[in-house]
Amino acid sequence: MKQKRIEDYGIRIGRMPRGERNKITDVPGVSVGHSTIRDEKHNTGVTVILPTERNIFQEKLVGAAFVHNGFGKTAGTVQVEELGTLETPIALTNTLNVGLVADGIVQYMIDRCAADGVPIASVNPVVGECNDAALNTIADRPVTADHVREAIDSAETDFAEGSVGAGAGTQCYGLKGGIGSASRIIELDGRPYTVGILVQSNYGATNDLTIDGNPVGKKISKWIKEQECDKGSIIVVLATDIPLTARQLKRVIRRCSVGIARVGSYIGHGSGEVFIGFSTANVIGSTQSDIMQISCVREDKLNLLFRAAGEATEEAILNSMVCAEETKALDGRMIRSLKDFLEETE
Repeated sequence: MKQKRIEDYGIRIGRMPRGERNKITDVPGVSVGHSTIRDEKHNTGVTVILPTERNIFQEKLVGAAFVHNGFGKTAGTVQVEELGTLETPIALTNTLNVGLVADGIVQYMIDRCAADGVPIASVNPVVGECNDAALNTIADRPVTADHVREAIDSAETDFAEGSVGAGAGTQCYGLKGGIGSASRIIELDGRPYTVGILVQSNYGATNDLTIDGNPVGKKISKWIKEQECDKGSIIVVLATDIPLTARQLKRVIRRCSVGIARVGSYIGHGSGEVFIGFSTANVIGSTQSDIMQISCVREDKLNLLFRAAGEATEEAILNSMVCAEETKALDGRMIRSLKDFLEETE
């Protein structure tokens, strides 16, 4: 069954053209998979973004990371920032499962490299997290390496959004959060390129929620037990096929904060905003040459990417909420879905 997304409610975010699916997987080679754990005690899981079909450890991609607010436990971003490369898939999960999921990514890369005949003695798994403790008995740490492998094996281009994978137990602006995605198309030298976004949303005060400039949170906060402060976290993953240096990519992913702000966040003390990005255009593989050549976009053209990052992040957040299903919290409260209120707030 096709999920209704924010544009299906007549809400069109921004002015740039969208990709075919309007998802991060509009970037060629990118796929996304989930493994969801849902029972009386747990609403959690893992979501994995595969940046390429190739062996990413052998053929690394240009990568960047940016911590807007560091109330988080993300793994692997230190090396990404230092070297400017990404060498594993990116996994998202809950706060207390970061280590176990990182172990699953390490094992996947060991197995993949063994199959490809590639020596591996060190690898940098990248794992983002949000705390889903209100809807999930997080101390049980139920996500295992098998769930990571299940997510990888199920990865596809037309993936589900909302209350799935790493978004199964998240909340956003006092409503149900989750996994959301969007994309934008940019033309450079007469050729179309893509900027894609995927979010794991788990932040925001209800009263602040804004949809396309409309302060709907003020109305919604009258109908539900509102979340009064901006806390929780959001992980944003940006993918593009535009050739960029790591420095340029970091400039672009910082603009994801524009989309977060446009939905109403002021980046609160108790919220972790972590952005991770990669470009599939430049492969940093093994070479016998002392000098490597990579291509990059002209600096003044970055404005197009800045707008694309902001627009797609804004829409991805709203898709994460409107695709999510009402979910029962551990204290018995029902965490409502944004889709339940869209008609009332028009």
